Amino acid sequence: MINYNEPKVMGIINLSPDSFFNESRCTTDEQFIKRFEQMLKDGADIIDLGACSTRPGLKSISMEQEWEYLKPVLRLVLKKYPSSKISIDTFRSEIVERSYDFIGDFIVNDISAGEDDPAMLAMVAKLELTYIAMHKIGTPETMQQFCNYDNVVEEIKEYFLKFIPKAEAIGIESLIIDPGFGFSKNIDQNYELLTGLEKLKIRSGKTGVCYPILVGISRKSMIYRFLDISPEEALTATTALHLQALINGADILRVHDVKEARQIVKIFNKISGK
Repeated sequence: MINYNEPKVMGIINLSPDSFFNESRCTTDEQFIKRFEQMLKDGADIIDLGACSTRPGLKSISMEQEWEYLKPVLRLVLKKYPSSKISIDTFRSEIVERSYDFIGDFIVNDISAGEDDPAMLAMVAKLELTYIAMHKIGTPETMQQFCNYDNVVEEIKEYFLKFIPKAEAIGIESLIIDPGFGFSKNIDQNYELLTGLEKLKIRSGKTGVCYPILVGISRKSMIYRFLDISPEEALTATTALHLQALINGADILRVHDVKEARQIVKIFNKISGK
């Protein structure tokens, strides 16, 4: 179980060639080892492995292709970094089951909160894994057609207020919520969501503790399109927004740049008296 007394940093490693940010792609063992070890050195608390890109407009690859990208990397993690904390970015319950059989415990990072695979929640509960549930509408291929909200913050809060009892009833004990920046939200809605992040603090009826909030805004289009720059030029603005996210209540930053995010966490801890 992760202690959230202070914010955590989750580093991103993409194993497919389709992710939007080139530097996050690791398509060879050598690239993966170099990036994984650098993230550990820079202070990543969790490293997120994604083998199926979910960037807007992209059609998902097959499950077997996803596993073909993921399996060799899991073998490396098991062999070289067995004590590291990883999450696997997948919406497929069979990928979760295969991965668990291969390496044991990890965090499931599901962009669909179980909606894209009806077997997902039961699988996570059976394996007793920590689960990140993200809000989106539609699929990565279609989701930008579904950006119609009267109040994006309130509607996402209502979504999680309905989802959480369902997840707990099926047996999920450790839950993290992700409001889904960039997923079925336009640029203005992403900034409304960032501003209203604290309103998404939802207390568990069992423990009385708020569910941790994960924020994934690193180098995304809400930054680079708004500023008319490339993702490669978006580190400075990303870092500024990471500080704002922490001030507004984020518990986990999902990032491409671990070193800079760790520095921001240190500054946040200083100014907040942690």
